Amino acid sequence: MAFLIGPMQKHLDGHKELTAHNDIIDLTNVEKVYIPLMHGNATVKCFVNVGDEVKIGDRVGVRDDHFYVPFFASVSGKVVGIEKRMSSSLRPVDHVVIQNDHLNTKATLPTLSEDSSREEIIDFMKEKGLVGCGGAGFPTYIKYQTDKCETLIINAVECEPYITADARMIEGNKDLFRLGVLTMFKASNAKVCYIGIKESKKELIGELQTLFKDDDKVEVKIVKDVYPMGWERTLVFALLGKRYDKLPIEVGAIVSNANTAIMLAQAMKTGLPIYEKIVTVSGNGIKEAHNVKCRVGTTFKELIEACGGLVENDKFSLIAGGPMMGTAVTKDEVAVGAASNAVTVMKYAEVHEVSCLRCGQCVDHCPSGLEPVNINKALKAKDLDLLKKLKPMDCIECGMCTYICPSKIEVTEGVRRAKKAVALNR
Repeated sequence: MAFLIGPMQKHLDGHKELTAHNDIIDLTNVEKVYIPLMHGNATVKCFVNVGDEVKIGDRVGVRDDHFYVPFFASVSGKVVGIEKRMSSSLRPVDHVVIQNDHLNTKATLPTLSEDSSREEIIDFMKEKGLVGCGGAGFPTYIKYQTDKCETLIINAVECEPYITADARMIEGNKDLFRLGVLTMFKASNAKVCYIGIKESKKELIGELQTLFKDDDKVEVKIVKDVYPMGWERTLVFALLGKRYDKLPIEVGAIVSNANTAIMLAQAMKTGLPIYEKIVTVSGNGIKEAHNVKCRVGTTFKELIEACGGLVENDKFSLIAGGPMMGTAVTKDEVAVGAASNAVTVMKYAEVHEVSCLRCGQCVDHCPSGLEPVNINKALKAKDLDLLKKLKPMDCIECGMCTYICPSKIEVTEGVRRAKKAVALNR
């Protein structure tokens, strides 16, 4: 990180008003779901065969290497295929295809009482396949297998433009949110719990302060409405004034997403894993932006159609996630996973790039304290030694450097290529 740093963050026009208060569309009755057997780059073993009958919550696959992550049926019905389909990882992966029988038959699965031990909570997280619902999908139980946590941080910031899924989930499930937060607090063995939320969510801030008024170790912490405040490093620094090298636990913190807390509480009550999601479908390419309640395995195409389809335009960018950190995908057959929170559709706009002005804006605003312009130059010069010194692997691909660049240079894409170059030459 440079000695002299700029703001490392910026207020963005969030366009949250498009989906913050309108109706949530119910799309839970689709004819088929396509459960992606995907977790990072790991192989997921399939547990079912074509012709098998399944209930909601039945296991259909598992990742079982250094991480354990089970996958589940999101509808009841018959397995009609195991197909290679395009995924949000930009590669084809196996999908379990289930024909919905529309009976919504649920498996009878273990629940969890509020007075369960810390060890029982962590084991429950593991067996329910609970993952981070902010988009990354990291297995939740792994974070809590530590005795070094002093502060639990519940991330309710949701700093990406357009996305309001977390806020809408909290608004509609306050009791579940409180139960999930208190259960995570117990599992963390922390001394204090902070709920980080942006200052612009004034109404929700008041509701949360009331919700936790009797919980003296839980505090609602108001943070600036800037991007990328929802990134763990930025949020930890804003709340604790500490920086770390790789993981928040290095400074005694665990960070969990607000929606993940709700999913934990829901599983405690019903025994069911994450089988249903609220997904924000928004962007300037959508006719009617909405949050959509859907089953895991619902395709982006069905989500877009439920929102009235696309506006008239020649080209679009289809993004799994938000416009800043999401992944551009080439096909609308991509299906919602347990960690999905948004589908963003943007009209294609031609960008005319000019030479670098050497203004330093990308350096000033990089939340990782990197020098994106110099990383790009080192990559072009094929100077691998310099590239390694500039630490491109620390980049979170937040898109800030491209967004802020007055020359309209695809700086983030250059850093992304630099990361690949370093990874290939380790």
